[in-house]
Amino acid sequence: VQLVESGGGLVQPGESLRLSCAASGFGFSRYAMTWYRQAPGKERELVAYISSAGGSTNYADSVKGRFTISRDNVKNTVYLQMNSLRPEDTAVYLCYCSQFRSWGQGTQVTVSS
Repeated sequence: VQLVESGGGLVQPGESLRLSCAASGFGFSRYAMTWYRQAPGKERELVAYISSAGGSTNYADSVKGRFTISRDNVKNTVYLQMNSLRPEDTAVYLCYCSQFRSWGQGTQVTVSS
C-alpha cells in the first residue's frame, strides 16, 4: 500500500490549492479515504472523508464550505480542493486509508502573507 501526496505550497490568505493523493498497491475504489492535517504542536485533525464510490463526504466544521474532497477511481487518486485559505489552515496534510491503516508522507501547506 502506497499513498503519495502532492500539491502543497506557500499561498497567501484567500488563495486556493488542490492537493492530490495517488494510491497504489490495493483496490483503491473499494475503500473510503480521509484527509488529515497536523499543525506544529497540535494533534492530528480529520479534515475530510469520502466513501469508496464518492457518494458520501464529511468535513471538519473548520473547513466546511471552503474545502471539497473528491476522488477519481480510474486514476486511483483522491483530491482536496482548498479555497479561501486561512493562516490557521497551515499544516502538513496527509491522506489515510483506514482499511490498511496506511498514511502518506504528507504535503506541507503554508498560508501566510
